[in-house]
Amino acid sequence: MQKWEYVTVPLLVHATKQILDNWGEDGWELVQVVPGPNPEQLVAYMKRPKS
Repeated sequence: MQKWEYVTVPLLVHATKQILDNWGEDGWELVQVVPGPNPEQLVAYMKRPKS
């Protein structure tokens, strides 16, 4: 059975693509984005297979 590891990542609205691209390069897959603690910030939930 596949095992996963998860991480939450703060996203700044003006740099969302760059942040997600950087995490994607490390093998992380975006699961969901939710509103953050203020209007300028979002929180991304990401996962990748556990090695």
